[in-house]
Amino acid sequence: MAKPKVRRRPPLPEQKGKENLLGAKTPSLNPPVLTLCISLVLVVTILCIFWQLRNHEFINLDDDEYVANNARVDSGLTASGAAWAFVTMHAANWHPLTWLSHMMDCELYGLNPGGHHLTSLLFHIANTLLLFWVLKRMTGALWRSGFVAALFALHPLHVESIAWIAERKDVLSTFFWLLTMGAYFRYVTSPGFHRYLLVLLWFVMGLLSKPMVVTLPFVLLLLDYWPLGRFRITPQPPPGEGGGGAGRGSVLQLILEKIPLFALSAAGSVLTLLAQQRGEAVQSLELFPLGIRMGNALVSYAKYIGKMIWPSHLAIFYPYPGRVPILEITGAVLLLGAISFLVVLASHEHRYLLVGWLWYLGTLVPVIGVIQVGLQSMADRYTYVPLIGLFMMAVWGIYDLLKGWRHRNDVLALSAGLLFLVLAITTGVQVSYWQNSMTLFNEALRIDPNDARAHANLGEAFLTQGRYAEAISHLNAALRLNPNLAEVHNNLGVILSRQGKGDEAVYQYTEAVRLKPNFAGAHGNLGDALMGQGKYPEAASQYNEVLWLNPKDPQAHNSLGVILERQGRYGEAIPQFNEALRLNPNFAGAHYNLGRAYLMVGSRGLALKEYQLLERMNPALAKRFWPSPVSENPGQP
Repeated sequence: MAKPKVRRRPPLPEQKGKENLLGAKTPSLNPPVLTLCISLVLVVTILCIFWQLRNHEFINLDDDEYVANNARVDSGLTASGAAWAFVTMHAANWHPLTWLSHMMDCELYGLNPGGHHLTSLLFHIANTLLLFWVLKRMTGALWRSGFVAALFALHPLHVESIAWIAERKDVLSTFFWLLTMGAYFRYVTSPGFHRYLLVLLWFVMGLLSKPMVVTLPFVLLLLDYWPLGRFRITPQPPPGEGGGGAGRGSVLQLILEKIPLFALSAAGSVLTLLAQQRGEAVQSLELFPLGIRMGNALVSYAKYIGKMIWPSHLAIFYPYPGRVPILEITGAVLLLGAISFLVVLASHEHRYLLVGWLWYLGTLVPVIGVIQVGLQSMADRYTYVPLIGLFMMAVWGIYDLLKGWRHRNDVLALSAGLLFLVLAITTGVQVSYWQNSMTLFNEALRIDPNDARAHANLGEAFLTQGRYAEAISHLNAALRLNPNLAEVHNNLGVILSRQGKGDEAVYQYTEAVRLKPNFAGAHGNLGDALMGQGKYPEAASQYNEVLWLNPKDPQAHNSLGVILERQGRYGEAIPQFNEALRLNPNFAGAHYNLGRAYLMVGSRGLALKEYQLLERMNPALAKRFWPSPVSENPGQP
């Protein structure tokens, strides 16, 4: 009796043994020692270039909001902090795992920026190795996978994602992105419900780190086309090929397989849009009309390609143009159209070209500016994942272009060595600009002297150092270029207050809150200035505004208590001081004020308790409050 035919699933590229999809002869298993050596070279090279980060500081753009001046994060990893991370849409984003990673850093390193930089660097190393290993497993091409990983590791455009502490979300979300790809490959090669659940788990972790991961299901579809070879064009599987499990399938079947992933992407997109709207980061069509947005998007796609090829004039902020020149739009359309035409033309024989090109175009969609978030026209950090597509196109394309030339391997090895040397030097220089706010924004002004944001942040850096003349010069320059910068008015107010120019300070703070009504810091500063002028009702109004914006601001409660105390309303002041201390038990000034209020209402025992707490916390302030606990004449508040 004849044996029944067994329908087998076609082997994946790395399972073919004799050749992969590209037709290159490869052994069935790449030598593990060679893989390990390439991995070690990648790690050592990254460390040599980025090790300088251990001496870098926080910068005064977003690092304060994310870590340096964020009491929730500074407290380390706590139950209340973890709950806050999941329920709060802070900094115009919802990314709880990113907050938890910053909290863990504070738990480990406190506010030592070197430790925070080290964590981001370790994630970049992990991402490089994951990219190398996943590509190698999927394609069976050891050296080409290594070259793509090296370009990812060393390209100067990626410095911003690694060297900027506030951009931890980039390296963290990419870590889970690549874990999702690895888990998906395992699911495809050996299907199983538990393996599909692992794909979902890593994908959810990525979404909880940064919403840009929403494009990952689209990328998994591209990987089905190449290198996994799961697309079946005919309606039924041909004889001898399996049609079930995670093998080949029609486009519709492969899409249906990913419905849970697309559903999670949709939910993540909605949450992100809500967070950005609450944070007032989404710009209106009146400010940025749709025509300008579309023109800027096309030009940005072209500019990212240009900066990938020739990474010069890299800045932390690229101002949005008032209008996009028609010649730039025309040039971008011609470039993108020509590349798309050539890719489609060659995609039948070279599938990687279509996959790489669509990877680049698709993964940039959330940040290309059709929905404009922030005031930047483009950003280096947005390329951290998208450039992988272009790197694959370049590496596999050059390899195929030189196929058949007997000197190919020698030329490729020499060219790759020179390229990586140039990239290493260029990236090392780019990393050095991120040493602190001074070096970063001085470099930004060298690139664009009319960058109002760079002037504003450089002015703030001088303010922090007490160099008021230089600070005022840069802050005024920022206002000449853009008079609507609320933070600049606020910082000018701080300088004027410290110089004893109260009326001028009040004017600047008033401008700040007019331009940005939800600017809690400016409301608080305006309250302080008004209280210094004895205008207690007006000051109290500003502190109440702060508490409306942030009910858990201990400083605002303390300041309201001081106003009530100065008005002789000690009984009403006491609850305000107690609330400030409930929110921040280590608030020495509130302990001082509460002790004074207790004395004024005759509660000497309670005042003594505050004195004892203050003596352990701040002995100098305790002595000022009460020279001796048996003294009948405590100091003045």
